[in-house]
Amino acid sequence: MIYSQRIKPKIIVICGPTALGKTSISIDLAKNLNGEIINADSMQIYRYMDIGTAKPTPEEQAAVVHHMVDIINPDEPFDARRYALMAQEKIKQLHIRGVIPLIVGGTGLYIKALVHGLFNLGPLDAYVRDKLKQKADEQGSIFLHKRLMGCDPYAAQRIHPNDTYRIVRALEIYETTGKPISKLHREHNFSDTTYNVLKIGLIMARDLLYDRINKRVDAMIEAGLVDEVRWLIKEGYATDLKSMQSIGYRHMVDFIQGNSSWSEALGIFKRDTRRYAKRQLTWFKADAEILWTAPGRVDDLRPVIKKFLHEA
Repeated sequence: MIYSQRIKPKIIVICGPTALGKTSISIDLAKNLNGEIINADSMQIYRYMDIGTAKPTPEEQAAVVHHMVDIINPDEPFDARRYALMAQEKIKQLHIRGVIPLIVGGTGLYIKALVHGLFNLGPLDAYVRDKLKQKADEQGSIFLHKRLMGCDPYAAQRIHPNDTYRIVRALEIYETTGKPISKLHREHNFSDTTYNVLKIGLIMARDLLYDRINKRVDAMIEAGLVDEVRWLIKEGYATDLKSMQSIGYRHMVDFIQGNSSWSEALGIFKRDTRRYAKRQLTWFKADAEILWTAPGRVDDLRPVIKKFLHEA
């Protein structure tokens, strides 16, 4: 097949909140569709962080080819723009080979950046960025998060107070352009599409989802999440890294460092995961293109998938 910019490659997106079985469902679909999986989970990109990210097991990755998994170390910077560029190249390669790309994950911004692209800001002020990083080192990310709340409360609500990278990025954009990043997102509107896309979202009753989340957290602990975090610390990965401040990892860090009891760490871990799932659902529910189905009803969409793939 000859790749052409005039032909929009077809891709299938499998998205939705955490703990709904996106991995196993996408593997089954990929096997039946001559497909390969492109990860769209912002934590599964990190090497050495396997248990707390619910990364596909070696057996699952052997069953179907997975791309964009284990691509950077926990201390390397990474953002949606870089993700989109790398994933676009993977899609191009699969399209040339006649393979169907399945974009699988719960990071809505990654999926949006890939499908619709990101707005072009042009060059930003490195001096502003360096000053913000210095301020973060001196006074902490929470100080800058409060500052972001004052100039862009919408963005601040979506960014965790410990996510120094995204806080600095949002403030850098505001101080360089004079516009909040949330306003730039709205103006861009993400209206252009690079691909011909079929989006499938997984959903279930909230009480059932929360029960699955609680059980998944227990399974992560049983699988050795505490030891995984201890190993990362021993290897020199700072506990204030973006990756180490993610859900699960920061809770285990607090326990290991004696900042919380085991029952506190476990309870807050489960609570924060449930809250994250709620935010994911809010994000995806805003996308009218998504076809929603229960995890056990994906087979009902096979005629829709078949029609999508065979349409000119």
